[in-house]
Amino acid sequence: MDLATLIGTIAVFAVVLIGMTLSGPLPPFWDPPSLFITLGGTIFTTLMSFPLQTFLDVLKITKQAYLAKEEDIGETINTLVRFADKARREGLLALDEDANDLEDPFLQKGIRLVVDGTTHELVRNILETEIAFVADRHKTGQAVFETMGAMAPAFGMLGTLIGLIQMLLKLENPEEIGPGMAVALVTTFYGSVLANMLFLPIAAKLKNRSAREVFLKEAIVEGVLSIQAGDNPRVVQEKLKSFLSPRERERVTLPSRREASGSVTFDSR
Repeated sequence: MDLATLIGTIAVFAVVLIGMTLSGPLPPFWDPPSLFITLGGTIFTTLMSFPLQTFLDVLKITKQAYLAKEEDIGETINTLVRFADKARREGLLALDEDANDLEDPFLQKGIRLVVDGTTHELVRNILETEIAFVADRHKTGQAVFETMGAMAPAFGMLGTLIGLIQMLLKLENPEEIGPGMAVALVTTFYGSVLANMLFLPIAAKLKNRSAREVFLKEAIVEGVLSIQAGDNPRVVQEKLKSFLSPRERERVTLPSRREASGSVTFDSR
């Protein structure tokens, strides 16, 4: 579970609710017709904008923002260097059995392509094509929430206009103008809350998570190709180290190969 997303979502709603209670009672902010216009309009215009199956997958997409486990690039580098070490000592075919134990389907595919004797260029083309399609699928999920983030304020304003029209029809009774204006503005409030506290943050989280996943897959491609080329494990290690940010380099130690154990370990601090 992504604690940052969960904590951020709970905290931002808590901050707004506490601020609302400090300035007055909460009941005036509850208006079912306004919520119906804002939320309903947002949902159905989003449905108009995307294929039905994409829209129905919105819950799965939301799950990626809150529950998806972020891959540890240090652990992936550890695996690649260990494979490079084993391939140099025992040959590429020795990696066939190890590939069965890999949890990452992308890394598993890359290792299997290498073990099967696929050419260098074809391995790169296959893996980079998959990366491109993964990025495109992720962009579709991001676009769903970006669209909802754009539509929610628009329907909030539409609800406000509807409320103002209804209010103007009752100008003969000045006592109803104030409450009517308050109800009219509630839809704008709902639109702003849904867009800025839910939809747009989820879209941003999905975008960041997608960029991180693509970055990791690019590192895997370089590692797999280095293994296929028979590079020294230390060369593979240094090449993959370039994918780490300065902060990650301080947090992850990439030691040299241990001849005695035939394995490589990474110390995450």
